[in-house]
Amino acid sequence: MDEKRHAKFTGAKASISRKAGGAFSCYGPHLSGFNVDLVPGKRIVQAWRSSGWPAGVFSVATFALSRARGGRTRIRFTQVGVPSSSRMHISDGWRTYYWKPLKAYLEK
Repeated sequence: MDEKRHAKFTGAKASISRKAGGAFSCYGPHLSGFNVDLVPGKRIVQAWRSSGWPAGVFSVATFALSRARGGRTRIRFTQVGVPSSSRMHISDGWRTYYWKPLKAYLEK
């Protein structure tokens, strides 16, 4: 929920509200939405959409956080409601533009 850190690991500008109901956008005009539920250290739930989707279509992305061994944090990610025509593209995008860069950022 820190737009500067998000931009640091993704290489793309982000605007991210830290409040439930607040908006976010990242990767230029490509991704946007709003925060549905925020529980610090536990959960982030966002209504999330790609700019190519039909107007009014959102998916729900959930980042569930829990403690793991060695003081680490485990993230369980789910996303439901992605239009079927976008599923492969979105799945590949998460791996390429989010999870791999995040892993590299955290391992520094």
